[in-house]
Amino acid sequence: MSLRRRELLVGGAALGAGAAIRQLPGVSRADAAAPVEGDLSESIPFEGVHQAGVLTPRPRHAIFASFDSIAASRLELAEGLRALSESARELTAGYDALLGSPGEGPTPDSGVVGPRVMPDGLTVTIGFGASLFDRRYGLGPRKPRGLKPMTTFPDDSLVAAECHGDVQVQLCANTEETLLNALRAVSRATRGVLGPRWKIEGYLPSPARETGAGRNLLGFKDGTANPDVANQKTMDALVWAGQETPAWARGGTYQVTRIIRNRVEFWDRVSRSEQELMIGRDKAAGAPLGKSRELDDPDYDSDPKGERIPTDAHIRLARPRTAETEGSRILRRGYNYSRGIDEADQLDMGLVFVAFQRDLERQFEAVQRRLAGEPLVDYIVPTGGGYFFVPPAARDSQDWVGSGLFA
Repeated sequence: MSLRRRELLVGGAALGAGAAIRQLPGVSRADAAAPVEGDLSESIPFEGVHQAGVLTPRPRHAIFASFDSIAASRLELAEGLRALSESARELTAGYDALLGSPGEGPTPDSGVVGPRVMPDGLTVTIGFGASLFDRRYGLGPRKPRGLKPMTTFPDDSLVAAECHGDVQVQLCANTEETLLNALRAVSRATRGVLGPRWKIEGYLPSPARETGAGRNLLGFKDGTANPDVANQKTMDALVWAGQETPAWARGGTYQVTRIIRNRVEFWDRVSRSEQELMIGRDKAAGAPLGKSRELDDPDYDSDPKGERIPTDAHIRLARPRTAETEGSRILRRGYNYSRGIDEADQLDMGLVFVAFQRDLERQFEAVQRRLAGEPLVDYIVPTGGGYFFVPPAARDSQDWVGSGLFA
């Protein structure tokens, strides 16, 4: 840690996709990280080979909600997961809301989006945590080989109340009210089976501001070097689970969700030049230091001593671009978050880091090991999240996500 960064911290408070990819004008099929605009009538199929919300370009808003199973039996759990898919299928297609009449008892819809529930580019992505495969339901023998509780890394400060869960539901849509209505709908459909554990909402900057990857709350472009989602061979190698998983899980993927708080009060007191050296990119253009464009190759071979891009810069550690490390690439799909002020009067904002991969240890955890102790750890602190396995999508209108687990 440099003297300047130590001085800044002294006295500070401690901080505890579907089978088809939608193509919109001006949006590259190769970049699922680029934020996109949409409209209320936009509908993304719930059925397919893979679940939507993985390769699908990110809409502006997201909710990540984790649940614990309170089902009394394996059959009850299966029926609850079926109901979850049925609710998701209806929400992603759109329907006429049944608001009810006075005196009829509870309304079947929230009403927050009016009498017509529009699809609004909604995706509902369902994932299972390692704890779902404990002794309660006899599912242990069918657990995907690589699924485990989220690892605690040396620079983490995890809060138990916002970690892990039996089931995660990732909701993404063009507008916030669509997400709030969807969250209430899936919660209503699974009441008595899934109990809420933790939730966080995320958003993206408007793509009208600039092209390329959106900015995180440190002010830097985030998700620039993502793998090409239009390249099936690359996705099979890096994202989709194959023969190493049980038959019911093939075509699924491992999702990492991490709540990473940004210590923005301290970060905002650091010079731009020092910030850029920690990240390895120009803050304005998003280009690797010494280059001119966001997508330029950082060309580490020409800078072996780190005179242009420091050897401990975030982008250099995260992806060294060597033959040995290219297999550890991950597909990032994160969102910014802001959720108030803590008891120490510090802003609670940061990144909902989301990544999809075929192998947690070979990919995400390998990246984390390289990042351990980087200069940026003075300004970011992971506080929650979990690992989840995202099964293949429902095959047709009669199928549901996770059905193969109970076959």
